[in-house]
Amino acid sequence: MKTYPIPLVPGPVKVPPSVLQAYLTDYGSADLEPEYLDLYRQTEADLQKICATQNRFAILSGEGMLALWGALKSCILPGERVLAIGTGVFGYGMGDMARALGAEVQTVGFEYDQTVNDWARVEQAIAEFHPKMITIIHCETPSGTLNPIAELGELKEKYHVPLLCMDAVASMGGAPVLTDEWKVDLVLGGTQKVISAPPGMSFVGISPRAWQAIDEVNYPGYDALQPFKTAVEQAYFPYTPYWHGLAALHTATQLLIHEGLEHSFARHASVAKYTRSRLTEMGLTLFPAPDAIPAPTVTAVKVPDGIAWSDFDQRLRQAGMAVGGSYGTLAGKVFRLGHMGTQADQDLIDEGLAVIESVLHAL
Repeated sequence: MKTYPIPLVPGPVKVPPSVLQAYLTDYGSADLEPEYLDLYRQTEADLQKICATQNRFAILSGEGMLALWGALKSCILPGERVLAIGTGVFGYGMGDMARALGAEVQTVGFEYDQTVNDWARVEQAIAEFHPKMITIIHCETPSGTLNPIAELGELKEKYHVPLLCMDAVASMGGAPVLTDEWKVDLVLGGTQKVISAPPGMSFVGISPRAWQAIDEVNYPGYDALQPFKTAVEQAYFPYTPYWHGLAALHTATQLLIHEGLEHSFARHASVAKYTRSRLTEMGLTLFPAPDAIPAPTVTAVKVPDGIAWSDFDQRLRQAGMAVGGSYGTLAGKVFRLGHMGTQADQDLIDEGLAVIESVLHAL
């Protein structure tokens, strides 16, 4: 894939010049220089603001999936119970990941075009299964949906579930992520979505209860979270820290905080609403069901009847525009516009929607 003048893929998104510049700067040895520790603390404080939490963060060198694997491996032992809430590719996928690690997994599943809408069924599963961990995806990017989390946090507290793990990779910064208010113990993030940095870093916000579980499991792998509990204080990291990646992440979080989180939320919501309105006017059908909660960071659309996705995608690219296809059972049936981070831009969206309209007319 080459660079396209109208980039609307749902991540990795277009990166601002100042963030790219952070990668082009040479730094010293991160595990020996106090400046790196200061940068880590500053970036951690930014992430705490973005995720509305007092919890400490482990900032990892690697793409967002590293956070998912690290959280599961660090907190769950074979045979322990995980309740996975599935509303899309990644929700069901987290259950599969836990199962691959030897956990006993039960999934409360919903259709891919839905968000969680039957809390009685979720509550019954929690009450009967007694899981150690509940997993959920906040924003299902392949489906273009945003799951409600507050109710799940209340159920977690009511039934004394030790851990609630939430993937917020595609939502944080573009929608409220109220980690502490929602009683989330592990909030998972990555750099390549709203934060608008290259896909080289991931991070996990970790509650005191989650740190306790991490110590009990004592997982020693590369993706382990445990070493980050004391890494900054002791100036000792489990592997060579990625100073360039952390510098880029800090530059990106500073851009977001200087914009203002409420302003960013409003910008994403406005662009998302406008995008869906225009697509509907063109005669296209949005993928999420009418009663589902659409994501403010990505719009999923059904591929028009009678048109092959490969042909449609090729014509968009010929016109200078890149969007995303989808995964699993949605492959070839759904395409997605990523209006997240730098791409939640009214002018860019207008350009992209004009291309889609032109291609539809040509077809």
